[in-house]
Amino acid sequence: METGQRRQLVYVSRQPNEQLHDLLRARGWDVKFASTAREVQRAVHQDGPTGGLFDVSSGYGTHELGAFESCLTLPNVGWVATAGSGQLADRLVRRLIRDYCFDYLTVPYSGEKIVDSIGHAYGMVALGEQELSLIGSSRDEEMVGSCDAMRQLFRTIRKVANTDASVFIAGESGTGKELTARAIHERSERRKMPFVAINCGAIPHHLLQSELFGYERGAFTGANARKIGRVESAHGGTLFLDEVGDLPLESQASLLRFLQERKIERLGGQDSIAVDVRVIAATHVDLEHAMRDNRFRVDLFHRLCVLRVDEPPLRARGKDIELLAHHMLERFRTDNARRLRGFSAPAIEAMYNYGWPGNVRELINRVRRAIVMAEGRLITPEDLELQSFASQRTVTLAEAREEAERHAIEAALLRHRHRLNEAAVELGISRVTLYRLMVAHGLRSPSEDRLPIERVAQG
Repeated sequence: METGQRRQLVYVSRQPNEQLHDLLRARGWDVKFASTAREVQRAVHQDGPTGGLFDVSSGYGTHELGAFESCLTLPNVGWVATAGSGQLADRLVRRLIRDYCFDYLTVPYSGEKIVDSIGHAYGMVALGEQELSLIGSSRDEEMVGSCDAMRQLFRTIRKVANTDASVFIAGESGTGKELTARAIHERSERRKMPFVAINCGAIPHHLLQSELFGYERGAFTGANARKIGRVESAHGGTLFLDEVGDLPLESQASLLRFLQERKIERLGGQDSIAVDVRVIAATHVDLEHAMRDNRFRVDLFHRLCVLRVDEPPLRARGKDIELLAHHMLERFRTDNARRLRGFSAPAIEAMYNYGWPGNVRELINRVRRAIVMAEGRLITPEDLELQSFASQRTVTLAEAREEAERHAIEAALLRHRHRLNEAAVELGISRVTLYRLMVAHGLRSPSEDRLPIERVAQG
């Protein structure tokens, strides 16, 4: 496969297999070799999916493997590992493979099988890239999802973006209605023109008319200069009316007149101004109920709701809850000095059991708080403040031993002010073993890794 765009692959090894390299190139991979963590960081491009092959069996020592952890957490790389069967007895090797690799093979391995595994890992990363590509911004909230409801939403966005008709987005608070509106705008013919959003529920009613349509100088006390309204400032682009269900009836009548005539009059002005905008509206209010109660105009609703998009609540998105949580962890993990490994099983269980009344916005806030507050390598239900939604689970002997080991090391380091030699003597282990355990338990930050490794090697 020598034609077309070749997929990127980082091959990490001290002794690369030439036959495997030839096979990878024949199967369409652009292979870059790396033997150290620093070389991996230089080789990986951040602007697209990348395959990764980590040859653990090529002579890396345990203390060296810890330095690769920051590379294995790169969100756009799908890693596959190869290891000798004896290496799998090492806890650090097992953890790196379990937590960061899509698959692993033991030596000796089939070249065809490992190439297939790399292709699968790359494909899984590429799926995430495709979903994220709906939004071209770098905001905290991004459209991430792989459940049926979100796939249907992505298909609907693509369809309505190709038309110029008004769109109504219905959904609960925090589901991402503005993100959907921006996605429609950015995939439409109007993408190069302004996207103007106005939260109709956040502006005092007596100011709505002037905010929407602007005013002329002298229109009222304090109007010392002409002001262009939100509708006019969106000319040529998209006007997003969020929480349109909160509009007072007077403003509803003015908005209806604009939608019918596509012209506005600034307050205090006499001229009609033609404005070309595509209108997208959204609300968490049940407008059918509001129309029955005469709180929302039926004729305005039909003008706004030519095309309807329903935003799924988070509780209906199944595995997306975990997917979004991991996505936010990758994004904000630097808020915690520890190298967080992920979420504990009880934390994931609690997230599935919780009803998420605040939807995606609430999930983002809980995960960000948990990242800051977490004291261990894994985020717990307590960190998420969801402990009441996790069933009481018996701690395994292995988990109890690991926790006790970590606490013993932390206590010894504190008592000896992080002097490794003295702490190691107290714990009855060598300095090298202590350092290896510190790396395994995440008690060293990535910036501390290289220099202590050199000291350990010398001492």
